Amino acid sequence: MGKIVTMGELLVEIMRPQPGTELFEAGTFRGPFPSGAPGIFVSTVARLGLDAAVIGGVGNDDFGKVLIDRFQKDGVDIRHLLVSRSGPTGTAHVTYFANGSRKFIFHVDHTPAVEACAPESAEAFGDVSFFHIMGSSLMASVRFGKEIVKAMRMFSQAGAKISFDPNTRLEMLKDEESMALISEVYRQCSVFLPGLEELKMIAGEEDAEKAVAKAFAENERLEYLVLKNGSRGSYVYDRSGFLFHQEIFKVPSVDPTGAGDCFDGAFVASLAEGRSVQEAAERGAAAAALNVAAFGPMEGDISKESIARLIAGGKSAG
Repeated sequence: MGKIVTMGELLVEIMRPQPGTELFEAGTFRGPFPSGAPGIFVSTVARLGLDAAVIGGVGNDDFGKVLIDRFQKDGVDIRHLLVSRSGPTGTAHVTYFANGSRKFIFHVDHTPAVEACAPESAEAFGDVSFFHIMGSSLMASVRFGKEIVKAMRMFSQAGAKISFDPNTRLEMLKDEESMALISEVYRQCSVFLPGLEELKMIAGEEDAEKAVAKAFAENERLEYLVLKNGSRGSYVYDRSGFLFHQEIFKVPSVDPTGAGDCFDGAFVASLAEGRSVQEAAERGAAAAALNVAAFGPMEGDISKESIARLIAGGKSAG
């Protein structure tokens, strides 16, 4: 069982405590919380007891300390984390609305969040089983996205599998170069974890089943496609076709931020441990639910024990 590595934008999140308050309105915020999709992912992997490392950057400031302290607490390898004096740690301000939508203001351009470079060699990481990529990281900065793809090629050549959550955000999309990076990763990954609209956009098909079939046709390395569909759960496919539907676990919903990233972390970690894809999806759903039950993007009570308890409780939606 090798190390799981991710590379991407790291930031702190500053959040409206109640839904319905616009970001332009005067009001209160909660935070800072450690965040960034790659950070949420790698924290989940580490909390499940696996060897996990992150490549990214933070500022030499108090917000950077928020991230460093959290990674150290969770057991994440931060030897390849850049602590830079060139600018402040990246931030995101977020608000939610009653219909479930949300709005972000990101401050990542020209910050250490997008400064890190691909490692010179995969050897420093030892045996790497998975290298995980988020689409938000590829879109944060074209230069940074190219460094992530460079790292992907390096880890892939060294024998690691690639897992990819496109996690596309229109507010972060820069230009056609970003989409070209997304397309390359899409065609190289072994595990693909899109949402429905992301799958349709990347595959260029409006029909979901046709989009799934096209994804396998365009990528001979693809082993599993997990179509994540929010409260409707996830739909898991392999090359033989549809495998099963994984329902969500019913918990009081406090904050949905980071649920998909926690799902990814538990799913990939489970595969790295040699668990079945059915168990991986179930543990992913449990991790997502535990994160939804807490306020903050990576504040859920996620551990091997808490996931086992939730699954044993049989609280999945009927």
